[in-house]
Amino acid sequence: MSGVEEVRLSLPHIELAAHLFGPEDGLPVIALHGWLDNANSFALLAPKLHGLRIVALDMAGHGHSDHRPPGAGYALWDYAHDVLQVAEQLGWERFALLGHSLGAIVSVVLAGAMPERVTHLALIDGMIPPTASHDNAAERMGQALQAQLDLRVKRKPVYSTLDRAIEARMHGLVAVSRQAAERLGQRGLMPVAGGYTWRTDNRLTLPSPLRLSDEQALSFVQRIQCPAQLVVAAEGMLAKSPERMANLPFKYETLPGGHHLHLNDESGAVLVADCFNRFFAIP
Repeated sequence: MSGVEEVRLSLPHIELAAHLFGPEDGLPVIALHGWLDNANSFALLAPKLHGLRIVALDMAGHGHSDHRPPGAGYALWDYAHDVLQVAEQLGWERFALLGHSLGAIVSVVLAGAMPERVTHLALIDGMIPPTASHDNAAERMGQALQAQLDLRVKRKPVYSTLDRAIEARMHGLVAVSRQAAERLGQRGLMPVAGGYTWRTDNRLTLPSPLRLSDEQALSFVQRIQCPAQLVVAAEGMLAKSPERMANLPFKYETLPGGHHLHLNDESGAVLVADCFNRFFAIP
């Protein structure tokens, strides 16, 4: 991959891996990938964005970054804390956020919680945290606690060949192109006895013990002060629930493609880059 630098960031509580793109004097941007993906999510898109200094993280528990210590979890606010610690280490008082899916949700949470720190919000097919009604909170907590206990005997799948691992990723919960699966696999797969498995922390598959109400989730959106641009994939997740975008103060543009439109192929990456280059160029 041309024009990219591999770095490791030793934070006070964890070590994260990242890719660096763009000129050193570019606008500071922290890029956050989706659930079970890694920094290679931005391999096609980031080189096409102009004038930005992009730090594309492997989020905790993903790619080459450390897993959280025993007993810790992967709540949205934990990821937000990671991002703030990355910014502190880089000396970035203010920075933009570029997020896809889970990374877009974390971006919205941080931009709403600490609006004074975030200059721009560029979101790809992700927006507000998943919500739940109040009346099933106890049941949800019980299911999550039981899942934590059951994780002791749960093992990640092992694929006999790299090609089988790539095929499995292509047809996972969110389907991706072979090119996308191969790029994610370059950074996400590791050899083990019997073949290959994903580096991701098993705890990432645990259900959330607590979800915000609709009102709580929207409170993050309502506190955002910076310009925001949302890309909606025509065949992605947000397009299936247009009511989620009603009355939101985001500009959004619907582009052809699936949930990983920025990674699935070159043409999708070009369309997303064109949209975000226009967005970041606005004074």
